[in-house]
Amino acid sequence: MPGNERTGRLVSVVRDPDGLDIVWKSLSDSTRRSILDFLRHGPRTTTEIVDAFPHLSRFGVMKHIEVLREANLIHTREESRQRINSLNVVPIRQVYERWVGRFEELWASHLLRVKEDAEKTAAVVQGAELRKTKRPKAG
Repeated sequence: MPGNERTGRLVSVVRDPDGLDIVWKSLSDSTRRSILDFLRHGPRTTTEIVDAFPHLSRFGVMKHIEVLREANLIHTREESRQRINSLNVVPIRQVYERWVGRFEELWASHLLRVKEDAEKTAAVVQGAELRKTKRPKAG
């Protein structure tokens, strides 16, 4: 990586190597995530989506839908006078494979270590309790 001559810091040449920045930005908004959740149950017309978010203006919902379309998270097709919107899970799968899948093994090994530590602690506690009950009574 090339360095910055003045600060000596490394400067990244590639800003979005996996092309997922637009997906992350789209998913960063809770309303857009709610729209995607709504579409998980099946394709919906734009009017149905607007009606599901009464606290937002039609224009506001349409802007969110457009951001999701640009990120390829929603596919829209026209049927007569209606637009039918459906969820496209491919970009979400790409995020999973790039970020979750790669770290899954790391997480699994940490969880396994926590489990082993907890089992050892439980065995020590159980052994201490057994020793207490087996002590001869004074008297």
